[in-house]
Amino acid sequence: LKLLAQRSFGKGFLKLVTAEGHGLNPEDSLQAAGVQDRQDLTAVVQRTHIAASLRAFALWCSGGNWVATWGDPDWGGDCTAVQAQLRHVQQIQATQGAFAAILA
Repeated sequence: LKLLAQRSFGKGFLKLVTAEGHGLNPEDSLQAAGVQDRQDLTAVVQRTHIAASLRAFALWCSGGNWVATWGDPDWGGDCTAVQAQLRHVQQIQATQGAFAAILA
């Protein structure tokens, strides 16, 4: 459903929200999320942000639960060791050789 919404709206970063205001976990199926037939969902476009060190980049959405990094691992380009801690990211600050996440 999320992929269909992304294609329909032409936006790659969407969050699906129920009428009650509950955000759906993109890793859950609709059935696991408790979505019923004919239930209304809202697609919220999330603004993306990028930060850069000298040899790496970090991409995230404000309030999101993921961060993508790429580039030289010695300069912040690999966040796999801390990915589980990157929840509710509000901002990322970059230095020359690393990134720091500011969480909600």
